[in-house]
Amino acid sequence: MKPKNPFKIFIVDDDLFCLNIYEQHLHNMGYANILLFDNGLSCLHNLTEEPDIIFLDYGMDELNGLDVLKKVKHSNPSIYVVFISAQDDIETAVDSIKYGAFDYIVKGQNDGKKIEQVLEKIDHIK
Repeated sequence: MKPKNPFKIFIVDDDLFCLNIYEQHLHNMGYANILLFDNGLSCLHNLTEEPDIIFLDYGMDELNGLDVLKKVKHSNPSIYVVFISAQDDIETAVDSIKYGAFDYIVKGQNDGKKIEQVLEKIDHIK
């Protein structure tokens, strides 16, 4: 029997408030294997931890989310990358999907519910 929520999840956001909110929401959903990163470089350095899913902010210093996405997909194309970003721009969302993001969530618009929906979609695929 497969565990209820076996996914290893990374959350990458330079906003510590968002990191903690998303982590708490995932814990409330029954996910326990969650690692937090406040920048893209730290996330990339920890890909050896083999995450299944990465929730990724777009607008970060040093490396933006698109740069991180490209490097993640180059390293391991099977990782599901989901943007959670304040960038409410269709071109940004389209670019992220073009480079391999699984989905794009705009911050502040029912984040929690959309995270649940994305995780259900991924669970059905895996």
